[in-house]
Amino acid sequence: MKFFKKPGADLKDRVPPGQSLTNGFPVLTYGDTPPVSTEAWQLKVWGCATDQTFSWNDMMAMPQSEFTADFHCVTTWSKLDVQWTGVKVTDFMEQIELKKSATHVMLHCYGSYTTNLTLEDFVRPENFFAHTLFGEPLPPDHGGPMRVVVPHLYAWKSAKWVNGLEFLNHEELGFWERNGYHRRGEPWAVERYAGR
Repeated sequence: MKFFKKPGADLKDRVPPGQSLTNGFPVLTYGDTPPVSTEAWQLKVWGCATDQTFSWNDMMAMPQSEFTADFHCVTTWSKLDVQWTGVKVTDFMEQIELKKSATHVMLHCYGSYTTNLTLEDFVRPENFFAHTLFGEPLPPDHGGPMRVVVPHLYAWKSAKWVNGLEFLNHEELGFWERNGYHRRGEPWAVERYAGR
């Protein structure tokens, strides 16, 4: 059985240039998978009007939504119609009072991974904090117990094991962005690497 296949012409509006479709859901991670229980998990938020820390129970008390979204990895595979459950970023942001100067956000993760987004790219109704994948608790190797999903950008922006949001009044680059990846990562523009 082939794990990857080229998309047909009927999918040209859903699969970005240079991508192949996958039957599975590949796992790509830099470094070890951090063991984080829901009891220990926290999301710290700083750089806003008031620093805050959210527990797992805090997140579960927020409105829960179901999402079906296509997922595009910079390593040239795409998985269509991935089903998630979680909290919309826009619902979460109702808990936060941003400073008027905020323009960017740095996502921080267990394991010290970081990735950067403009505030405009982050605060979109299709973005979410995911804790469930295909009806099951999000597995650790896919970023469980909680990850961010940003469907309109390459998947390295969908930070696994998220544990912090740092709001900034300027752009700073995250881990892969400092190591040669594009600062934004838009699949339809093939923004894979810096200088593209």
